[in-house]
Amino acid sequence: MNFSKIENTLSGCSEKQSPAKYGRVFLVGAGPGDPELLTVKALRLIQKYDIILYDNLVSDEIKSLFPEKARKFFVGKKKNNHSIPQQELNHLIVAQAKKGYTVCRLKGGDPFIFGRGSEELLALHSAGIRTEVIPGITAASGCSSYAGIPLTQRNESQGCTFITGHAEKELSHNWANLAQLDHTLIFYMDLSQLSIITQQLTQHGLAASTPATLIEKGTHRSQSLQQRYKSLILRLNNINLLHHHLLSSEK
Repeated sequence: MNFSKIENTLSGCSEKQSPAKYGRVFLVGAGPGDPELLTVKALRLIQKYDIILYDNLVSDEIKSLFPEKARKFFVGKKKNNHSIPQQELNHLIVAQAKKGYTVCRLKGGDPFIFGRGSEELLALHSAGIRTEVIPGITAASGCSSYAGIPLTQRNESQGCTFITGHAEKELSHNWANLAQLDHTLIFYMDLSQLSIITQQLTQHGLAASTPATLIEKGTHRSQSLQQRYKSLILRLNNINLLHHHLLSSEK
């Protein structure tokens, strides 16, 4: 459902309160997919409030927990296919809160880790809307734990670094710095960037023998794809997957 359809659907909602009593917005982290990884607070908010605006990475199992009475709208983004531009989404959330509605803005993983939650929070604060952020388990933590891979380990990896694998034009990371970190590197990405990431890391000094793991649909029931490699570049260019996933380089 695009922006105009959502706005038309909601335009029939009369204001519940006077402008002096705006509604409230909760930016809620849905976690990496398994509904049992929802926080108690996230579940309570999902089942309580008037309007739910949810992302592409919110799993079907979590969507099944939405109450029948709630107005539910998909506002997610896929590669080259945004159901609603971010600025229009910000406007939509603010507009519904100004009508007096409480909005549950449900985002996959954690709202503040590659989720544009900060952009929505700034828009809400600028409009004078009371907002609360409910953290969620980010994909890196959930996926790695379900796969039995520690992100840190004494004497092996003294830290972990979360890195976006998405860019509007091209990735512009400090590859030399990333390649030299004594850390586990976790890329949140789609597969179109996989060859670029592996090429850049190895060109800037990361050993091609570095163990790497590719995880798709982590924590979901369908976590059937969990490929673990003895080296970073082994057969990676021959993988053909469709969904959001993580690449973890274990240094």
